[in-house]
Amino acid sequence: MTAVNVYQQRPAAGYAESPLFHAGLDELARKAPLHKSSSTGVCLRENKLLGHLTLRGDPDDSNFAGAVHQATGLELPGALTLVSRGDTSLQWLGPDEWLLIVPSGSEFATEQKLRAALAGQHCQVVNVSGGQTLLELSGPKVRELLMKSTSYDVHPRNFPVGKAVGTVFAKSQLVIRRSGEDTWELLVRRSFADYIWLWLQDASAEYGLAIKA
Repeated sequence: MTAVNVYQQRPAAGYAESPLFHAGLDELARKAPLHKSSSTGVCLRENKLLGHLTLRGDPDDSNFAGAVHQATGLELPGALTLVSRGDTSLQWLGPDEWLLIVPSGSEFATEQKLRAALAGQHCQVVNVSGGQTLLELSGPKVRELLMKSTSYDVHPRNFPVGKAVGTVFAKSQLVIRRSGEDTWELLVRRSFADYIWLWLQDASAEYGLAIKA
């Protein structure tokens, strides 16, 4: 890995805006559910302003895998899976690419730590935090919502906890991650965030949608 300039990309406090800043989710979370229903089948929360770093390297190189583990405490996950520890997760994106998500504000220090551990290796670390966001969906009707939105099979037999898949979703593209029995995450690019937010509101109308802070 050649020498590069690494700098703090996060704006000062109060200036960073998530891709769904304009939607006012924090204010909506203080109000009644968006859809009047006898129950709330879907809860949505934007896990905003997290640190997102992409890693590229050779998974068969023990030095690369060892350096990633040293810097993150996580083992490289295999195809279509993710691993996590606390608020940090590492997800397989392709044969030589992974996405590391870390708590808000820690991405700069994490990038420095990774680069130090990977020094001298043929690999890549890129901070992509500003280009995407993570939407968390929970509740008893989330799978039904997903079935209306994507052709990918989200049945538990095909989509167990810990699986992550890039797929077509509502005529756009995103990554679906299953982080718990009734909890799913959508990794959404900034340019698609508004469209996905509008789609989710409409698709969840029959189940009852509540926003979580």
